[in-house]
Amino acid sequence: MAGERLVNRIRTTSEVLILSAIDLAALLLIFRLSVLVRTHVLPSIYPNFPVNPPFKNVANLFWVLLVWLFFFYYENLYTRWFSLWDEIGALIKASFLSTAATFVIISMGKLSDEISRTLVVVMGAITILLVPPVRMLSKGLLRKLGFFTRRVLILGASDSGMRVARALRRDPNYGYTVIGFLDDDPEKIGTRIDGVKVHKGIDNVLAYATRSNVKDLFIALPDGERDRIGTLIDNLQHKFDQVLFVPDMSGVFATETTLVHFFHEQVFALKVRNNLSRPFNIAVKRCFDILASSLLMIVLSIPLLILAALIKLRLGGPVFFRQTRIGRSGKPFGCLKFRTMHGDADEQLRALLATDAEARREWGTYRKLRNDPRVTTFGEFLRSMSLDELPQLFNVLVGEMSLVGPRPVLQEEIDLYYKDKAEFCFSVRPGVTGLWQVSGRSGNGYDYRIAADLWYVKNWNLWLDIVILLRTVPALLSRAGAY
Repeated sequence: MAGERLVNRIRTTSEVLILSAIDLAALLLIFRLSVLVRTHVLPSIYPNFPVNPPFKNVANLFWVLLVWLFFFYYENLYTRWFSLWDEIGALIKASFLSTAATFVIISMGKLSDEISRTLVVVMGAITILLVPPVRMLSKGLLRKLGFFTRRVLILGASDSGMRVARALRRDPNYGYTVIGFLDDDPEKIGTRIDGVKVHKGIDNVLAYATRSNVKDLFIALPDGERDRIGTLIDNLQHKFDQVLFVPDMSGVFATETTLVHFFHEQVFALKVRNNLSRPFNIAVKRCFDILASSLLMIVLSIPLLILAALIKLRLGGPVFFRQTRIGRSGKPFGCLKFRTMHGDADEQLRALLATDAEARREWGTYRKLRNDPRVTTFGEFLRSMSLDELPQLFNVLVGEMSLVGPRPVLQEEIDLYYKDKAEFCFSVRPGVTGLWQVSGRSGNGYDYRIAADLWYVKNWNLWLDIVILLRTVPALLSRAGAY
């Protein structure tokens, strides 16, 4: 047992040292690249740019790199296991902090003659662009060599346990490999969940863990077994490196939840915040929408004009389609799209639903039809790439929509599906894209769509908006569920 602990400690230390060396090498390369930009690129762009040496002493190289490494450690980038996007966010935050700290050191130490502040800014920008992909690629290769991987057991083959397994499989950046479930339900024992076997006997967890060299454990039992959960945690937390308890609930606040301990009683509370009820956060989100949508309008101006001309030539009639949707606080607005349907689309839909039971079922589940006869051939192409929604950037600029948010819906959808959830869901502006669209899009049912929209509103932060926007591009290119 002591030998296993020593091996695991050596392995963990090796992982930290290897990743630190990779980061140091990447930062060294970025520093040299920043010097090249400072001494050759910027003077060629701006003829009057000062050509003074970016640093006088090579010793400056080392303390600057050490500042960057310090903040990587400060953000737990060597000791914490992150999801992909959380790790990218932590790397960006560390780069901002490193840049700011280096500026402070230069100013307080009066070192502006020793090292160029422009060099520091360039290094910060290049670090944000290059370090995340270099780190993700490096960790991916190291995982193939057996580093940064952990074998885990899941106690409980319940819905919570299955969700944990799916979440770990979908985000390999955690490095967790589920080797088995443990459960006491005779109907589940011996079955497989996504290829992973359900074994007998939760009380046999230590024997399974020892035999399988498992150091991390997820407890995902139903909430009805609360007393047993407490006993398991008490008995197991000192026998595993990590015990992760998964409450039997979904859709609640997550990213903006903190744990509050009450010292004199053995209880705790989850403190939840509604970020989008705060005026400052609302202003931040609106400023981001204006800046990002303005930039997108400039970048996409020529493609927008080309698409508008093609629609006019191919379909005739109006280029845009304006439909009344429900916006923030239940206020209706005209949602813009490129026109993709025939002129008599409403009549065609009513006739189809009156005669086709399968079409009625599909429409009732998704509010969409996979083989929609109303859509023109060119319209199908626009929809497959969601190009028909680009005019909604105008809705964002005038304040009717946000770049990211719940999907804008019809009043009848609120009456049929959202009901009492509508007030909270549409307490924010609806979005051009959202969590639902990057999580499978139309392939998920309406209940999932509502749950995803509610989760987004509960857990909003600016980084979440950025992540969803970045994930929208591959979601569109894959055309997953786009109909």
